[in-house]
Amino acid sequence: MALPKLSVPYYNTKLPSDGRAVKYRPFLVKEEKLLFLAMESGDQEDMIDAVKRILTDCTNIKKIDDLATFDIEYLFLRIRASSVGETVEVNLTCPDDDETEVKVEIPLDDIKIVKNKDHTNEIKLSDDVIVTMGYPSLDTFIKGNFDVDDGESAGSALDQVFDLAAECIVSIADANQVYDCADTPRAEMREWFEQFNSKQFQQIQKYFESMPKLSHTLEVENPNTGVKSEVVIEGLASFFA
Repeated sequence: MALPKLSVPYYNTKLPSDGRAVKYRPFLVKEEKLLFLAMESGDQEDMIDAVKRILTDCTNIKKIDDLATFDIEYLFLRIRASSVGETVEVNLTCPDDDETEVKVEIPLDDIKIVKNKDHTNEIKLSDDVIVTMGYPSLDTFIKGNFDVDDGESAGSALDQVFDLAAECIVSIADANQVYDCADTPRAEMREWFEQFNSKQFQQIQKYFESMPKLSHTLEVENPNTGVKSEVVIEGLASFFA
């Protein structure tokens, strides 16, 4: 005897990056298991494969690799909300003493992608040179949001910015032509960035710091001191339980 099929609801949303309409559905148990096993394994490739498969299976998006990092964060949050509830509990450390932890419940609908009005993909390095930037890859999303150790040193903050910039740069334009950076070796791009002066390097840093991101601001009260403080939570890792 064939067992009855369970219907799965589908929801509509729009990608924060370009407003594209997307359909999505909740996690199924098999997909939650896939994610759990990948996180438990500690293997980065397993995590990347799991995230790709879940986003492919739970949405109607065909090219997951083309999504901006904050689009992936947003979709994961929406899928989670439709799967296990419209709120999430997080533990926050009270800023006034930097040690007391309080548990707060946050409605997922209150967590938004915050866009900086000054953020732009085109960075003018000089009168003649303009670089066009893209957003970090799915690989970078995994490193930033799940506790996966690939066995390599995180390196200095400076090296991380160089690596990010080398990954995300799309093109370089000067007075004569536009250079497509898609096939430029990473080492060559790093050498080019090392020629920057401090102001130019700060422009690259500002690009990454001002990228759209999941963010929520709330007030917490320290039960020990009675002091109320404003706390800003950012990034999927802060909300994903």
